[in-house]
Amino acid sequence: MSMDRRRFLGVAGLSALAIAAQSSLAALARGRQGAGAAEAPAATRWAMVIDPKQCLKDEGCTDCMAACDKAHNVPHFPESAHEVKWIWKEHFDKAFPEQGSLYTAEAFRDRPILVLCNHCDNPPCVRVCPTKATWKREDGVVMMDWHRCIGCKYCIVSCPYGSRSFNFFDPRPRIKELSPDFPTRTIGVVEKCNFCEERLAKGQRPACVEACREKALVFGNLYDPASEVRELLRTRYTIRRKPELGTNPEIYYLV
Repeated sequence: MSMDRRRFLGVAGLSALAIAAQSSLAALARGRQGAGAAEAPAATRWAMVIDPKQCLKDEGCTDCMAACDKAHNVPHFPESAHEVKWIWKEHFDKAFPEQGSLYTAEAFRDRPILVLCNHCDNPPCVRVCPTKATWKREDGVVMMDWHRCIGCKYCIVSCPYGSRSFNFFDPRPRIKELSPDFPTRTIGVVEKCNFCEERLAKGQRPACVEACREKALVFGNLYDPASEVRELLRTRYTIRRKPELGTNPEIYYLV
């Protein structure tokens, strides 16, 4: 079928605009890459190293937990069945069942160990979520979208570390001191540690790390060979929780 002159010119004009737009975008991309090449951030994989011996210098200290709760509006329920936890303490034998025995060093046996979401490289919670309310960012932080969460609890069941909590009741009346800087949750959703992603965006360390008086928590970029976490992993022996499950947790414990 022949094309009349007016229609031909119209199609030709649109094609020219499309080619010009593509060229402009390509040039813009090249310009951004060239201008920001030296400033572009290196690849990042956030991780935490915990020194239990330092933490156990004061077993009654809860500064890290209090800082986390305050920063993230974590509610406090008196019933253990309804407890909401972002960072808490468990006995060593429970946190590391494969490590505990009658011959475990007394430095750890029956002592409280700090635990939190492991922000796994292979997180089972992400795989089972039907609404994609939980997902893993490129920097490894396992996130939660409370607007997408339907409260199915699949992620709670799939997490081998007990790192997720369900809001059986409206959490807002149970918040001791409401922070306007972080969103509150609603009844019927799951929540957990987010590695203080809101602080990371500002170049700050997680609240728990900042609050630790004994410097028992070290946070940093695994992909940076000069980072403190890499130095500790290079020079000290560490263990991780339930590594045999293949989740590849990124919380390391010095022993």
